Amino acid sequence: MDETGRIAGLTELVEREIGSPWQGFLAEPRGGGRSGVLVLSGSSGRIERERCRVLAAQGVTALSIRWFGGPGQAPGICEIPLETFTAAIDLLRERGLRRISALGLSKGAEAVLLLATLDQRLDAVIAISPTSVAWANVGAGLDGVTRPYRSSWTWRGAPVPYVGYDEGWQPAEPEGEPVAFRGLYERSRAGYAEAAIPVEAAGAELLLVAGGDDQMWPSLTFAGELARRREARIVSGADAGHRPRLPGESPASPSSAYAYGGTPEADAALGAAAWPHLVELVTGRTGRR
Repeated sequence: MDETGRIAGLTELVEREIGSPWQGFLAEPRGGGRSGVLVLSGSSGRIERERCRVLAAQGVTALSIRWFGGPGQAPGICEIPLETFTAAIDLLRERGLRRISALGLSKGAEAVLLLATLDQRLDAVIAISPTSVAWANVGAGLDGVTRPYRSSWTWRGAPVPYVGYDEGWQPAEPEGEPVAFRGLYERSRAGYAEAAIPVEAAGAELLLVAGGDDQMWPSLTFAGELARRREARIVSGADAGHRPRLPGESPASPSSAYAYGGTPEADAALGAAAWPHLVELVTGRTGRR
């Protein structure tokens, strides 16, 4: 791993690029700390360097990994081993960190919620634009095949129960306009209780961040479903979309393909509202442990 020094606010950071066992990025305060957080992107597949820096400036070791689309990985979100994420937790634990959290956006939120039900080492989970169920694949697996649908995830070689997509759904937008997929997820969701993420089995504290104008999927509805199954904090914004931004982060890039909902102002406001709760959970400054 290559190491560089960086100043973020008043906190001097150390940054490392990771090349094995997956591509990744780690940012931590110089001198280390007691808390670590795994940071996962959504279906962009990117390594969340900026988000790691923002979190590390709070005194937390932040690790983001590429969990699909990298060397030796499936090109899409298809049958991704959840062991990928337990191995990332191993890396944080090996650094002597005593409080471990996981933060994910969208499909990354789906991953960290599932991870919380399987890995009791997690103290907290922050799911931004979450889902309450596991979904079918988005893109191809290691075999290069997209259809028929398969689970996005596996655990110990077995597929995680999932919701398939309604083949009869058609976007309402004119051809060439950004597509809102919320209707697809709402239509496909009905009748799939067996695919519910069993958050009642998770020992971690849960923070759910959701926008009422999310046009990718109905994350605020999903957050309510999760909170009915076990205690969770929900931070919401009626006008925010699928991509809330945390204080210190750049606005999300516009998309010509997908309608995410929200506005830069509303998305930033939701991130700012969630921020003190998020910092409390990842640092453990007033947490339960």
